[in-house]
Amino acid sequence: MRGAEEIVIAGFFQTGGLRLDRALADISGLSRERIKALIEEGRVEVAGRVATQASSRPAAGLAYAFRVPAAAPAQAVAQDIPLAVVYEDADLIVIDKPAGLVVHPAAGNPDGTLVNALLHHCRGQLSGIGGVARPGIVHRIDKDTSGLLVVAKTDAAHEGLARQFADHSITRAYRCVTAGRPLPPAGTICGAIGRSSHDRKKMALVEEGRGKHAVTHYRTLAPLDEAALVECRLETGRTHQVRVHLASIGHALLGDPVYGRTPSRLRPLLSRLGFRRQALHAAELGFLHPVGGQPLHFASPTPVDMRELIVELCVEGRNAVAMSKL
Repeated sequence: MRGAEEIVIAGFFQTGGLRLDRALADISGLSRERIKALIEEGRVEVAGRVATQASSRPAAGLAYAFRVPAAAPAQAVAQDIPLAVVYEDADLIVIDKPAGLVVHPAAGNPDGTLVNALLHHCRGQLSGIGGVARPGIVHRIDKDTSGLLVVAKTDAAHEGLARQFADHSITRAYRCVTAGRPLPPAGTICGAIGRSSHDRKKMALVEEGRGKHAVTHYRTLAPLDEAALVECRLETGRTHQVRVHLASIGHALLGDPVYGRTPSRLRPLLSRLGFRRQALHAAELGFLHPVGGQPLHFASPTPVDMRELIVELCVEGRNAVAMSKL
């Protein structure tokens, strides 16, 4: 045990050859999706090192340890928080999340989250695979990123969506504003992403094998004043992927307090607009319905705060190309 906040489960693998997520699920009784979430959060160690690959196959005799955070009872945290519902049926719900809304409860954000709102809206009818602290959550976007998010209302939907995320068949496109104009204006960024060895709260590019393989396809939609309006399509979906990958080529997102530094000449503009977040919006989401099989596709317009930023950055205020992309 490590206080009342989490439970530590540790021991040695009795057999080898099983996938890590399956082996730990068998040991703990947790679902494989829950184990994958713990791995994603850096809560699983094998042989004293943080595990990054759910598909790895540890050998017999290796030590394992993983920390399971305590979850608040779901029925106690339903809150009447307005939601922008894009689509809903018996199996799933698609939300257009505003910037500033945390997806699920965690340290520092025990309530007031998307999950709290969903528990109220769905009257508790959400998939339990994610654990009672984050029911229905199949994927997430950062607190200060706006845009589309799909949530599972049934376990069958959760498992079906999780498979599509795992095989990278989900369509996800982000709109963002970068510091400077990427050269070349379109391309593909490949680089494994894992926890930073210097700051465990940050992600970083790491050597293949230590982190998770990540691929981002980007293209410049319009040049702006010392900036660019860029679309990123994700082949994979890693924590902070767009932010880390664009920063790695020298074009961090404007307003990103973790991975970038706003050019000095643009700081007064962001201050005047009150723009205090990374300029990132999950604009497009497409997938096959996990139960019915029909294709679903959703698009979210650029939010007002990003529109204002883009308009102000239009070259000489008259960039017709940028305006047409809004």
